[in-house]
Amino acid sequence: MSYCLNPACSNPENSIHAERCQSCGSKLLLRDRYRVIQALGQGGFGATFLAKDEALPGSPYCVIKQLRPAATSPSVMQMARDLFEREANTLGKVGNHPQVPRLLDYFEANNEFYLVQEYISGCTLQQEVKRSGPFSEAGVKQFLSEVLPMLQYIHGQQVIHRDIKPANLIRRSQDRKLVLIDFGAVKDQVNPVRLGASEQTALTQYAIGTPGYAPPEQMAMRPVYASDIYALGVTCLYLLTGNSPKDMDYDPATGEILWRDQVHISDHFTDVLKKMLEVSVRHRYQNATEVLRALDLEPYLDSLAKGMVNQPTRSSRPMLLNSGDLSELSSPSSPSSPTARMAAAIRARQAAKSISGPLRSEATTIQPGSPRRRTMLQQAASLTTINTRSSSGNSATTAPKPSAEDLLASYSKGKRDFTNHDLSLLNLAKANLSGANFHQAKLQKINLQGANLLNSDFGRASLSHASLRNAKLARAYLSHADLAGADLRGADLSYAYLSNANLRGANLCGADLTGAKISDEQLATARTNWATIHPSGKRGLW
Repeated sequence: MSYCLNPACSNPENSIHAERCQSCGSKLLLRDRYRVIQALGQGGFGATFLAKDEALPGSPYCVIKQLRPAATSPSVMQMARDLFEREANTLGKVGNHPQVPRLLDYFEANNEFYLVQEYISGCTLQQEVKRSGPFSEAGVKQFLSEVLPMLQYIHGQQVIHRDIKPANLIRRSQDRKLVLIDFGAVKDQVNPVRLGASEQTALTQYAIGTPGYAPPEQMAMRPVYASDIYALGVTCLYLLTGNSPKDMDYDPATGEILWRDQVHISDHFTDVLKKMLEVSVRHRYQNATEVLRALDLEPYLDSLAKGMVNQPTRSSRPMLLNSGDLSELSSPSSPSSPTARMAAAIRARQAAKSISGPLRSEATTIQPGSPRRRTMLQQAASLTTINTRSSSGNSATTAPKPSAEDLLASYSKGKRDFTNHDLSLLNLAKANLSGANFHQAKLQKINLQGANLLNSDFGRASLSHASLRNAKLARAYLSHADLAGADLRGADLSYAYLSNANLRGANLCGADLTGAKISDEQLATARTNWATIHPSGKRGLW
């Protein structure tokens, strides 16, 4: 089909080889090379079309964006021309990134403006969620691990996208990579002083972004880099719930989206999303680097507390230790890392709670800083450490070790968070644990042969010498995981995120790594054979 681009045409559909529109007589071959096949979308300021470039061999597909100003006054036309030039310049700057469509051509004809871009074949994330349902936590983390570096690059070119949303992220069919489209709402808009109120309103609808995804400062026409972080956070909510922001409740006093009861994610990831979605730009992550750092380096504080001490009992009584007590325990002989110091403080708190009778009374009445109080607090920490050692044989335990039956029963009842658990040596062959969170868990020599671990989170987990033969690990998150010596023969690792994972001695013979995020250096340390499918989709030895 040949599609007519005349906005006033009453019947734009024509036969594929027609030279002029049968309805309005307009020429159908744009610039004597682009034949429009169908309309892809339309908005207040223009439309997007799928076309073929007949001037090139094979007539490859391309996307044509037509900017149609609603009015033709000189001021509106100049503003439209400025916006058009700005989007073309933006695409020219950022189009060298492999996950941003390349700008192929741009021109003006008959008071209309045209951008020709690379065509990206695939489904949007909005279509993906509608077809397959919401993502797991691991799936969203993998999404962020792919989009955040792209956003780093875009912001590094001094560009604010301003319209990040599921409909503007396409998973490219060719390599399953996410591609960010539609740079029509870029930041540097024309000075509104040029326009009257009605014309300014028309432009604002074009350049402001999408309500619900755009944060308050962007709606007030003052976007910053952190505005894209907010929109990315709302996109994460959509991926987790399948609900658009317009379908979510919000706090009328603060404007915050009320989302926490709708998702089932770890406390740490909740904290990261909360900061991405801060209404106040001052309290939000300022850039993509900060979000990446939070996802990768911030400890799971609540899991740490559970892992380093016995489970506390909730009480309305005040804590026995104050800030002065914690500083006393942070002496030169105390653990040096922040994590270890926090663990020591937690142990001391719990030990102090367990002190009974006169000892409790004495501990709370002795002045802070006195040698006697310091000694008692250190003794309390030691008692807790001894108790922990006696129960598990380790000076720093993880959560109580469940049996395979207990773990499967918990999973069947809806539990998905096994962060920091010690699951070493368990037999979970052929178990269904898809979407589970094993972040920082101990899984040495665990038997997960043939297990369903789709979309599971193994970030920083210890899987050394684990049996994962024929396991389903598609889209699993394995960043910084220790897989040394693991048996991964025949495992499905397609589109898994293995960045910085230790694969030394891992057996990947016959494994499927199609689209996996893994480096050549990592693969060189593992065992592969002719049946291994590499990220490129090709079989053979590395």
